[in-house]
Formats: sequence, C-alpha cells, structure tokens
Amino acid sequence: MSEAPVLQPLGHADYVSLTMEFRCNLRCVHCMIEGTMDRLRPESDGHFEEVLRLNRRERRWRGLILTGSEITLRKDLPQLVGRARACGFERVRIQTHGMHLGQPSYARRLVEAGVNEFFVSIAGADAASHDGITLVKGSFERALRGLAFLDTLPGVLSITNTVVTRLSYPLLPGIVAALSELKRLAQMEFWVYFPMAERDEKDLVARHGDVLPHLRAAIADARALGRKVEVKNFPQCLLGELGDALVNAQPELHIDEDFWTEFARNGFYQCVHRDACASTECLGLNSAYLAKFGDEAETLSPLNRVSSPPSGSTIL
Repeated sequence: MSEAPVLQPLGHADYVSLTMEFRCNLRCVHCMIEGTMDRLRPESDGHFEEVLRLNRRERRWRGLILTGSEITLRKDLPQLVGRARACGFERVRIQTHGMHLGQPSYARRLVEAGVNEFFVSIAGADAASHDGITLVKGSFERALRGLAFLDTLPGVLSITNTVVTRLSYPLLPGIVAALSELKRLAQMEFWVYFPMAERDEKDLVARHGDVLPHLRAAIADARALGRKVEVKNFPQCLLGELGDALVNAQPELHIDEDFWTEFARNGFYQCVHRDACASTECLGLNSAYLAKFGDEAETLSPLNRVSSPPSGSTIL
C-alpha cells in the first residue's frame, strides 16, 4: 500500500496569525526583536476569543497560526489549540524553535490537542553551527529529534525556516541535506535577514551576490526532494529562473502596534530599478543593506512583465 500524500500548507490568505507570547529561551544572534520583547505585549486572551468567535460565525480563515518569540512557553498552548479547532479552524500551526518538540510526550500532546502544522526554525546545518547561532547547547539536537518524531505522525506537516545571515548563508545546502530524510517536511523557507534598523550594527547582513550561489543550490536541492520553497526579502531578479521561489506574502498578522513602528525602520522598496520593474513580489533593498553595500545598480536589473510571476497575498 502506498503512503498517503504529504499534507500541504494552505495559501497565505487562508491563515490568520496571532502573536500570543513575547518570551524566548534561546538567544539567537539574529533575533530582530530582542530589543523590544520586554515592552511588546502579546495579544490578549480576549482578542484571541474575539478572533475565534469571528471565525466561528463567518468562517473567514481556514487556518490559525499561533506565534510569538516562543509560543511553547505558554503552558496553556494545548487549550488555546483545542478552542481554535472547536471554532472551525481546520489547520492550527505553531511557530517554534522546536526545542520542546524534542520531548515526544509534549509533541504528541500538541498534536492530540489539534496542532497539525509545525513551523520550526533551523539555524544551522549541524549542532555546532545551529547552537552557535542560538547560543544554547543542545538546541539543534532537540529540534531535529522533534521533527523526526513528528515525521512518524500521519496528518501532520512540518515547515522549516532558516534566517539567512552572514553566518548562515554558506550552510544553506547543508541544512537541506541534514533534513533530507524527513518525509513530512512539506516546505522550506529561507528568510534573508534584515535588522529592523537603519544600519547593520550586528554585521549580520550578507551581500546578495555572496548569498546567491548557496541559496540557489538550496532551492534546487529542496525542490529535488519534492518540497516547496519560499524565499523572503531577496531581489527577485538575481534568482533568474528560480524567481518563482520568492514569496513575500504573509498571513494577516495580529501583533502589538508598536512592532510596526520598529518594522518601518527597515525602509524596504529601495531599488534604483523600481519604477521600471514589473515584479509584484520583490521588496527591493532595505536601508541597512544600502548603507552597507550601496545600491547595487549594476548587479540588479528590472524584470519585464513576462518574467514576473503573479503576486501572493498581502506583504508585511
């Protein structure tokens, strides 16, 4: 008997994302909100219930994403999930660093409560590189143990996300290889780092030309394994025939309004070719990249309408 097909994510517009926690027990060097976690407020339980009532009444979304700095620090997470499923959400996803999933009893409890999508951050290709970025020893082993356990459960899908920085871009093909045995890993995402500031004070922004060969190899390798790929915050023109991997669309996000003040400091959409380019996905360059590497006018090129794929849902 052949295996059942791997569950696939829905479209971005089918989900609503709620930020329900602002604590984290990792110390990732690329964390973009580490300076704001102490003052940003998670969505209230009252707002959570409002979203559930709205969806029960209108069936506006098919999926709910529970996120935060680390959502598994909420002891009532299984209860939140159960209430969401009872109100008509057919998919419930958690975004997590994956450490707590390394305890099978906890992972099983989440699945039994109704979580059927796990979005897990993988920072490196092995324990040394991953733990060197999260600054917590054992974080890689526990995340992979959790992914391996989820891989045994029917009706569950996994998605991985890797933040692409000066430290991690050479590791991208190795990350794909390290996860190659997972059967329920439906999608891999590569989010090119931006610092939520006008300058790259941590020296983590990498030149796009340096990232490109490693990113292209990772996209090709992941697709060869039958996985979907989404790339965020990278010039579409540089990706060439792999430009359809650029998907900057995101689900509707409910988060503390002060977050958007910080987010606006990124200064996206700065590209010398913007007026001539037909891309509806590309975010161009941001302020920190421009300050570090310049406008890359001779490296970037405008896309024509034939080469630009259709846009997804609302961009952050």
